[in-house]
Amino acid sequence: MIFSGHPTVIGHRGSGSGVVDGHDENTLASFLAAAEGGVDWVEVDVRRTGDDGLVVRHNAAYDDGAHVADVGSAAAAARGTLGLDDLLDALPQSVGVHFDLKTCIDDALLAPEVSTVGLLARVASVEAGRRPVLVASFDPAALLAVRELAPDLATGWTTWTSFPTEHAVAAVAHLDVQVLALHQGSLRETGYEPLDNQRDLDKIVDHLHKARRQLLVWCPGGAELVRAAGAGVDAVCVDDVAASLAELGRSEGADGATG
Repeated sequence: MIFSGHPTVIGHRGSGSGVVDGHDENTLASFLAAAEGGVDWVEVDVRRTGDDGLVVRHNAAYDDGAHVADVGSAAAAARGTLGLDDLLDALPQSVGVHFDLKTCIDDALLAPEVSTVGLLARVASVEAGRRPVLVASFDPAALLAVRELAPDLATGWTTWTSFPTEHAVAAVAHLDVQVLALHQGSLRETGYEPLDNQRDLDKIVDHLHKARRQLLVWCPGGAELVRAAGAGVDAVCVDDVAASLAELGRSEGADGATG
């Protein structure tokens, strides 16, 4: 199994998306603060630059419209974008890395081994020798390519904000990936799937575990976070790491130690 926590706590883009405790998302300061704060893993958005570098950034384009995939690594760094190698060198090896593989339109014209998939598969394979690693993506085809290029890597399929749980649970088994990364929005009332049509979270967890898969819920908070933990969810990817750890009783002062 990939996750062994109860649940494993993953810092979303470091200490959380946006600005958390003065740290911008996907910056080295944010990731290091999350590690110091007691997370088990961090979630890292990975994109390819125009010269085949790998950088840590959520959005495909900058505020001026320039796309990450069109600029070189040096230009990306000059814009304040964190290089993936710089993050991995600085991050304590006790912290696992959930790579969020961001494919781009240019990957459609490239063979998998030289696309974003191939570049990250090589880095993640090396990193898996130093720390726990998961390669996840919204792009299910990318996960199939990762399996071909690096079959020993653990993979996870990430679903959009209101993706139906019925389809999601079946799909991860059919895709033969180890983890379903389900957005919290799929567990709320949606236009597509009203609550009275949804499976109970306990049932979702049970089915995934029986299928030898694990469930990661991303962006739960407050009561939703506590509910996820109580239902036996394997991992939670959280915004505002400090508040989430406190909610789970794993912060300093909750039991005299940091979890």
